[in-house]
Amino acid sequence: MPIVKVLDTHVAYAVNGQGPALVLVAGTGGNLESNWAHLVAPLAAHRTVIRLDYSGSGETTDPAGELSLNLLSAQVLGAAQAAGADRFDLAGFSLGACVAAQLAATHPDRVRSLTLLAGFPHGQSPRMRMQSELWLNLIRNDPHDFARLILLTGFSPAFLDRMDETQLAQWADAVVVSNRWEGITRQIMLDMRLDIRALLPRITAPTLVIGCAHDAMVPKAHARALADAIPDARYAELDSGHLAPFEQPEAFLDLLTTFIDTPRG
Repeated sequence: MPIVKVLDTHVAYAVNGQGPALVLVAGTGGNLESNWAHLVAPLAAHRTVIRLDYSGSGETTDPAGELSLNLLSAQVLGAAQAAGADRFDLAGFSLGACVAAQLAATHPDRVRSLTLLAGFPHGQSPRMRMQSELWLNLIRNDPHDFARLILLTGFSPAFLDRMDETQLAQWADAVVVSNRWEGITRQIMLDMRLDIRALLPRITAPTLVIGCAHDAMVPKAHARALADAIPDARYAELDSGHLAPFEQPEAFLDLLTTFIDTPRG
């Protein structure tokens, strides 16, 4: 896996396909494989798909310490540049949506279009803070119960009810295995601090905001708030829980590809 040095971090990234560049930014605890690997093939048929591990995830290394959206957005831009993409379509999921919005607001010349899935304008509401504090406590005391909670709040009830006990256990094990616990802890603490509300009116790229109708982790009101604050943003909704890339992959791909393939005036 190639590595690019960004500030004092070494960022792992992957490149697949040919065509206009599309950069994908994972959510809290996700990495370039766990969030996106199952979507790469259909996207790479017509796009150069660029994924990365930002600090706290996957193979990226750094000196540790407090994370910031400035750092993570610089890592996204550094990976895109290392992959040869001067301008690119940009899509972010959950925390990755916040990172992507930060990048689009501060480097408008680089972002051709912006797609924000299950994002949030800030993490400081009492409900969001309570959830983050519960996550941190479970990570310290019972990571497997943390994984079970992620499934309960990340998927819609209808989707979970289609799984048997073995499948649920496999999903929980996958969450445990894919996370770097020190890294996700730093990312959750960033979730609690971040506030991009002042940046949103500065976004000039054509923007699609996608909410998830059954999202108990980041309720769709947060996505609507993003869409309301970004000039001329479009809003769409998936019949899904928070983990839409897994629960509704085809529907998400359809929204994403239709939007980024739309000719711009």
